[in-house]
Amino acid sequence: MLIGIDFDNTIVCYDELFYRVAVEQRLIPVSVHASKSAVRGYLEEREQGDAWTELQGYVYGARLSEAEVFPGALEFLGRCARSGYGLCIISHKTRYPALGPRYDLHQAAQQWLEMQGFFDANKIGLSRNQVYFELTQEAKVDRIAEVGCSVFIDDLPEVLTKRGFPAKVKRILFDPHRRHGPEMGLYHTTSWTEIEQLIRCSNPLS
Repeated sequence: MLIGIDFDNTIVCYDELFYRVAVEQRLIPVSVHASKSAVRGYLEEREQGDAWTELQGYVYGARLSEAEVFPGALEFLGRCARSGYGLCIISHKTRYPALGPRYDLHQAAQQWLEMQGFFDANKIGLSRNQVYFELTQEAKVDRIAEVGCSVFIDDLPEVLTKRGFPAKVKRILFDPHRRHGPEMGLYHTTSWTEIEQLIRCSNPLS
């Protein structure tokens, strides 16, 4: 069994970090809700789309080391590794920001994974060649098919329902803020505990 996982907003939780950096840069008042979507909504409602785009590049590049892991993700993935399940990370991520300084976003993500112990043989033991950063959503879907994922976990329903997504892959939508309604063919979850329970039903972990 090979479990594929998205990176941004699935493994990495950015809510507190986006809020903190946006307040630091005086882009939002402290009264804005401390979530990535609330920060984006505030800026876009005020026609500050470029500020949002540049903020994304800064957070995903220079400040990524401060981002948190979603609760339960490391523990679950560690149990998967110890049970002999295959793991891979497949993400749609541009190499450099669209605006602002030219941070290497792929390198920043690899460094974050290392900091969190993903490449540590005593924790998850993921190999670096099991991490894929694709430049388009189409390339991401192609990679999911190419490596032969049995399960794929993503926060974006538009990826999981994209034309060409391999039909035999079990598609798990990770929706911690409950933003999405039921989607045909998707297993809807709101936490990594629910993801683990869903996978345990058909493939028990030791």
